[in-house]
Amino acid sequence: MRAEYDFAKMKGRRNPYASRLKKPVTMRLGSDVVEYFKTMAEEMGVPYQQLINMYLRDCAQSRRRPDWVAH
Repeated sequence: MRAEYDFAKMKGRRNPYASRLKKPVTMRLGSDVVEYFKTMAEEMGVPYQQLINMYLRDCAQSRRRPDWVAH
Protein backbone atom coordinates (compact mmCIF):
# COMPACT_ATOMS: atom_id res chain seq x y z
CA MET A 1 0.00 0.00 0.00
CA ARG A 2 1.29 3.45 -0.85
CA ALA A 3 2.15 5.99 1.79
CA GLU A 4 0.33 8.70 -0.21
CA TYR A 5 -2.30 8.72 -2.95
CA ASP A 6 -2.92 11.50 -5.48
CA PHE A 7 -6.67 12.04 -5.59
CA ALA A 8 -6.42 15.17 -7.73
CA LYS A 9 -6.60 13.12 -10.93
CA MET A 10 -9.53 10.97 -9.84
CA LYS A 11 -12.90 11.46 -11.48
CA GLY A 12 -15.84 11.50 -9.15
CA ARG A 13 -19.02 9.64 -9.95
CA ARG A 14 -22.45 9.58 -8.44
CA ASN A 15 -23.65 6.71 -6.33
CA PRO A 16 -26.03 4.72 -8.59
CA TYR A 17 -28.01 3.60 -5.53
CA ALA A 18 -28.42 7.03 -3.94
CA SER A 19 -31.87 7.60 -5.41
CA ARG A 20 -33.07 4.36 -3.81
CA LEU A 21 -31.85 5.25 -0.34
CA LYS A 22 -34.26 8.02 0.62
CA LYS A 23 -37.17 9.67 -1.11
CA PRO A 24 -38.09 13.25 -0.24
CA VAL A 25 -41.77 13.69 0.66
CA THR A 26 -43.88 16.56 1.86
CA MET A 27 -46.39 15.85 4.59
CA ARG A 28 -48.31 17.90 7.06
CA LEU A 29 -47.84 16.81 10.67
CA GLY A 30 -49.37 18.23 13.81
CA SER A 31 -47.07 20.56 15.71
CA ASP A 32 -47.50 18.37 18.81
CA VAL A 33 -46.27 15.34 16.85
CA VAL A 34 -43.23 17.21 15.54
CA GLU A 35 -42.37 18.51 19.01
CA TYR A 36 -42.71 14.99 20.46
CA PHE A 37 -40.23 13.58 17.95
CA LYS A 38 -37.89 16.58 18.25
CA THR A 39 -37.74 16.18 22.03
CA MET A 40 -37.15 12.44 21.80
CA ALA A 41 -34.55 12.90 19.06
CA GLU A 42 -32.66 15.44 21.17
CA GLU A 43 -32.59 12.97 24.08
CA MET A 44 -31.32 10.22 21.77
CA GLY A 45 -28.85 12.45 19.92
CA VAL A 46 -30.24 11.86 16.42
CA PRO A 47 -31.98 14.19 13.93
CA TYR A 48 -35.75 14.13 14.36
CA GLN A 49 -36.34 13.29 10.69
CA GLN A 50 -34.15 10.21 11.12
CA LEU A 51 -36.09 9.24 14.25
CA ILE A 52 -39.42 9.54 12.42
CA ASN A 53 -37.99 7.46 9.57
CA MET A 54 -36.78 4.77 11.98
CA TYR A 55 -40.18 4.66 13.71
CA LEU A 56 -42.07 4.39 10.42
CA ARG A 57 -39.66 1.70 9.17
CA ASP A 58 -40.26 -0.27 12.38
CA CYS A 59 -44.02 0.03 11.86
CA ALA A 60 -43.71 -1.13 8.24
CA GLN A 61 -41.42 -4.07 9.06
CA SER A 62 -43.67 -5.30 11.88
CA ARG A 63 -46.77 -4.60 9.76
CA ARG A 64 -48.21 -2.53 12.62
CA ARG A 65 -51.58 -1.00 11.83
CA PRO A 66 -53.33 1.96 13.45
CA ASP A 67 -55.87 0.97 16.09
CA TRP A 68 -58.55 3.56 15.39
CA VAL A 69 -61.76 3.58 13.40
CA ALA A 70 -62.06 6.07 10.53
CA HIS A 71 -65.15 8.27 10.59
